[in-house]
Amino acid sequence: MRALGRLAPALLLSVALVALTTAPAARAGGLLPPAPKSPEAAGYGGAVSSVSAEATDIGIAVLRRGGNAVDAAVAAAAALGVTEPYSSGIGGGGYFVYYDARTHRVSTLDGRETAPATADQSLFLENGKPLAFADAVSSGLSVGTPGTAQTWQQALRLWGTRSFADSLKPAEKLARDGFVVDGTFAQQTAANATRFAAFPATRALFLPGGKPPAVGTLFRNPDLAATYRELEREGTGALYRGDIGRDVTSLVQHPQVDPASGWNARPGKLTTADLAAYQVRRQAPTEVDYRGLDVYSIAPSSSGGTTVGEALNILSHFDLRHASSSQYLHDYLEATRIAFADRNRWVGDPRFVDVPTPGLLSERFADSRACLIKPDSSLTSPLAPADPAHPSPTCSSAGIAAPTTYEGTNTTHLTVADRWGNVVSYTLTIEQTGGSAMVVPGRGFLLNNELTDFDFTPAVAGVPDPNLPGPAKRPRSSMSPTIVLKGGRFDFALGSPGGSTIITTVLQTLLGHVDRSLSLEQAIAAPRASQRNGARSDAEPAFLASPDAAALTAVGEVFAPNPEIGAATGIQSLPDGRLQAAAEPVRRGGGAAAVVWPVGPQ
Repeated sequence: MRALGRLAPALLLSVALVALTTAPAARAGGLLPPAPKSPEAAGYGGAVSSVSAEATDIGIAVLRRGGNAVDAAVAAAAALGVTEPYSSGIGGGGYFVYYDARTHRVSTLDGRETAPATADQSLFLENGKPLAFADAVSSGLSVGTPGTAQTWQQALRLWGTRSFADSLKPAEKLARDGFVVDGTFAQQTAANATRFAAFPATRALFLPGGKPPAVGTLFRNPDLAATYRELEREGTGALYRGDIGRDVTSLVQHPQVDPASGWNARPGKLTTADLAAYQVRRQAPTEVDYRGLDVYSIAPSSSGGTTVGEALNILSHFDLRHASSSQYLHDYLEATRIAFADRNRWVGDPRFVDVPTPGLLSERFADSRACLIKPDSSLTSPLAPADPAHPSPTCSSAGIAAPTTYEGTNTTHLTVADRWGNVVSYTLTIEQTGGSAMVVPGRGFLLNNELTDFDFTPAVAGVPDPNLPGPAKRPRSSMSPTIVLKGGRFDFALGSPGGSTIITTVLQTLLGHVDRSLSLEQAIAAPRASQRNGARSDAEPAFLASPDAAALTAVGEVFAPNPEIGAATGIQSLPDGRLQAAAEPVRRGGGAAAVVWPVGPQ
């Protein structure tokens, strides 16, 4: 075990290493160009789509060497822990959805982080009052037991062909050799510089010389490379029962803060026993039929599958294909308003609360909610929920409205398909951009702040809240990794980051593709709006500038500007047998889509 109090020399060495390896390449003749990205690709032999060119390339290399979709997804996810450390990594968790082309079955893994066994509903109370989110986020209190490494191991054991060690080796090399800093990495570092500077290990890694790495410099993470090597040798036991885990819990219980920062990083309760007790859950997916397609996603503890599914069931009552653009968008926004009202009241960790998943996804319940939508007016939020066990025959809501509480808007998503037709849709996260802001000293990865996805106090006094903290409880998520089948065979898959806007991003992209006849890449690129049972709908600048925004305002919709909503990736099976990989052309610096054997349009 490494004693945290003895790590000062190691931190100084890390500072020196990072300062050397992120120095501008001008010393050798100029800055380096970031890895090139393409937001779309078509061809054969398999496909990968992620936000990172390096991660996508690693996934494609695995497919090219005969690995399957699960092998490539794990290798690419490990690479995202290097190039997208503020959104993912072994300090976090996520949800893994897998389609087996041989059996035509969809399976899922819930790798969500869990609260410590000693956590209770007072976890984020101080002197009887809830902590401010800003006070909770960068602290040991916010850190849940990570699930990502165990998710990788479990997915490989169930469906992969490569070993856990082999799957980490490309990411280990990437961390050791480095990647070229792009504008998104530099911007995200700068946006979190104040938080990062408060923690010596984080400052040493991400703020060499006291400032963010410059675009075009080479960023190496030798500590993360060493951590990956240790996991390769010892398996996930090194994290859940070994030295890595002891370093994690020591930091959570005793956050290392620069006294000059003035930051009060409250200690957390995570223990080595919590790590040892952690289990990824294998569970059935959610499933709804929409326009003859079978839409599969993740069941609670995430609210993604139930909320997207309920909205789709509601929208099946409307002819979105032939509706005007503004009417289609109106119906979409109203459906998500309703689905979020029900989500906020009913969805939490099913091991602790009775989540009526079958009821939320029933057509009878959707019938009772769809009748609320009127073509010439908008509903008022917060809208009250309804009871799935007793759908209203009079088209009314019951109970008291529960608002949608805040969720961090980061996270990342990757989509993979292989030559045999197997598909992975995988959303992973450390929650906020930069997570808790605490890098584990000597280990090179950030810890999550996932426990802040719990409601600190009941959303509405006196109304049952399914998302309060509890011992070993998973906080509610909005992650919505989705796989769509047609006649039992893969049609398309997608997912996105974005906190609670993940649900609306996935839904709007799916509707654009299925109902509005957009190609998957067009549906991903389309301007977005997001209604989550709030007084206003978030909308991107391009959406607000469209004639649709004015038409929607005329029927009572109120918009709040949001510069960017989501960052989706997806893969589609084309009629001629090719795969079409698609990613964002602009959002989050653009994504990276690739196929094993590219061919042009036919």
